[in-house]
Amino acid sequence: MIIDSHCHLNILPEEVGSVEAVIAQAKELGVERMMCIAINPEKWHEVIELADKHEEVYAAIGVHPCEQADVVITDEQLIKAASHPKVLAIGEIGLDYFHFDDEDMNWQHERFRQQIRIAKQLNKPVVIHTRNSTPDCLRILEEEHAEEIGGIMHCFVEDLETAEQAMKLGFYISFSGIVTFKNAKELKEVAKKVPLDRILVETDSPYLAPMPYRGKTNVPGYTKYVAQEVADLRDMPVDEMARITTENFNRLFGTNF
Repeated sequence: MIIDSHCHLNILPEEVGSVEAVIAQAKELGVERMMCIAINPEKWHEVIELADKHEEVYAAIGVHPCEQADVVITDEQLIKAASHPKVLAIGEIGLDYFHFDDEDMNWQHERFRQQIRIAKQLNKPVVIHTRNSTPDCLRILEEEHAEEIGGIMHCFVEDLETAEQAMKLGFYISFSGIVTFKNAKELKEVAKKVPLDRILVETDSPYLAPMPYRGKTNVPGYTKYVAQEVADLRDMPVDEMARITTENFNRLFGTNF
C-alpha cells in the first residue's frame, strides 16, 4: 500500500473526472489511502465531507500562510472542526515570504503559533508549508515545542541540514513529484540520505505532477511514481518503499493501514 500524505481532492479540476474515479485510479496504482488538505476555513467542510464519504480519504485542516492577514480564526473554530475523528492533522500551516512584499510578517507568525498551540491541545501533528522562510519556520516550531506532536515537512525541497533540523523536532520529510524532476539533483541526494524511518511521499495534487506527467494535472495515484523514484534512489524495491512509508504514516498519525 502507498499513502498519499498530501493532496487537494476538493479542488481537482473537472477534467480528471469525479472524486470516485480519481480514488479508483489511485487504488489501481496501489495508492490506497490519501490525506486531503484544506487551506482555509471556507474549505474545511469540503475535506471533512470527503473523508466522511470515502473510506480511503482522511483530512487535515488549517489556514495556509498565503491566506491574507484578514483570514482570522478563533481557537474554538479550529478545535471544533479538527475534533472530527478523520481529521488527522492541523495543516497545512507555516510561513511563506515568497508571495508577500510586506517585511512585517508578524501576522503570519502569530497565526502559525496559534495553530501549533491548538494542534498540541488536540494532540494532532502539524503539516508544514515553508517558502523563503525556513529559518523562522524552524525557530517557531522549536519555540512552540512542536516536537511534542511532530508532523510533516510537506513537499520538501530544502537541503539535508534543514531536513536534519526538522527531524530533531520530530518531523517527517515528505517528498513530492519534484524529486522525480531531472534537474532536482540536490533534492535527490537528500532523498538518498534521509533515514528510512522518516520518509513520506505525496503528490500535492493537483499541483507538481511527477515524471512522466510533469506539466499535467496531478492526481493521488501518481504518488506511485514518487515512491518509485525514492526507491530507485535508495536501490530498493518500490514495494519495500511503500511498506516503509506506510509504517511511517501509521507511526505519526496513530493509524493502522
